[in-house]
Amino acid sequence: MSLTLKPGSRLYGAACTTELIVVKTAAGVIDLRIGGHPALRSAADRIGGMVVTTAPESATLVGKRYVDADESLEVLCTRAGAGAVAVGDVLCEVKEAKALPASD
Repeated sequence: MSLTLKPGSRLYGAACTTELIVVKTAAGVIDLRIGGHPALRSAADRIGGMVVTTAPESATLVGKRYVDADESLEVLCTRAGAGAVAVGDVLCEVKEAKALPASD
């Protein structure tokens, strides 16, 4: 299930407790997945019995920003969970913090 996203949209994992907020997105429809399943627009849409299909070491961490390969999509994790964030089958990476200029 692909979604049309806009900054400020809240997304939820179908098989885990992951919650995200969209920070930046390109125009168009995006196949955003959490834990191997399509992202949900409401936590109430979660169905019991679903299993996370992504590797445990790629679980989301609260406060981290995740970006796709070309950095056209950026999401902020507001609640950690066992599922990894991906666009299609390609995992998103943790966005590295920019170094601040020296104050010398």
